[in-house]
Amino acid sequence: MSASEASADPPAAEVADQAAADAFAHLVAIMRRLRDPKTGCPWDQVQTFETIAPYTIEEAYEVADAIARRDWDALKDELGDLLLQVVYHARIAEERGLFDAAAVATAIADKMVRRHPHVFGDGAGRDTSAHREAWEQQKAEERAARALTGALAGVPVALPALTRALKLSKRAARVGFDWPDAAAVLEKLAEETEELKAELAGGTSSDRLAEEIGDMLFVQVNLARKLGLDPEACLRAANAKFERRFQAVEQALAREGKTPSEASLEEMERLWALVKRAEAPAAGDEEDPGRLSARTGPT
Repeated sequence: MSASEASADPPAAEVADQAAADAFAHLVAIMRRLRDPKTGCPWDQVQTFETIAPYTIEEAYEVADAIARRDWDALKDELGDLLLQVVYHARIAEERGLFDAAAVATAIADKMVRRHPHVFGDGAGRDTSAHREAWEQQKAEERAARALTGALAGVPVALPALTRALKLSKRAARVGFDWPDAAAVLEKLAEETEELKAELAGGTSSDRLAEEIGDMLFVQVNLARKLGLDPEACLRAANAKFERRFQAVEQALAREGKTPSEASLEEMERLWALVKRAEAPAAGDEEDPGRLSARTGPT
């Protein structure tokens, strides 16, 4: 090796990797000081897995929100907040003699290597279908090692309901328990709708109505799945559309010196239609998940 080669700067990727490792180690050290029983922060000292878990969920949603808003500066901050949650839990675990941050990073790194033999092992050349099969087989072996049996084993119960419904139905579909196509799911949705109508006509209990509504939501999740869509993302987009349009209605009413509570349903529907018509060319949508009708209810 020549002198010039020996003194050459390391590859950019190597430099970036080392910078990431140093920054992560610094964050771990900060958390260690925050949790120090003598000199740490009083609030941080008393936190537990259970008290921190809600913040972890909240931070994950804030990451998703930043992505949906395409706010990349906010995404950097939110990813940092989420990473802090990982370090927080790892520190609590280390204090209890369970594992530490290094073990967390090692576990996920090892898992990624196991699940990508076409990159790190002897599975080179696999097509997408073969890779997916190998991935699912590896996950099944990992569940078996944790004594989790059954196609639906291991789907976290704390997931948002729509996301968990999607994961459960995907698991069932992999073993052949599935509708043949989206049209069949639509037929099932129509069936569930008729069942709900019958329950409403019969003056049934709220428990029965809740069950029927749950059935309809589960079927709609499967309709999204058969169409290759994420139901959580679909509903998130519908929420954003409703929020945007309702805020425009509020602003229009304010220009007339009114609030929504002072306006009639007909007035708000008129403004809603105007807002929808104004944004339709840009949004390119014809669906209206939020419009309220005095005749038909939510549509």
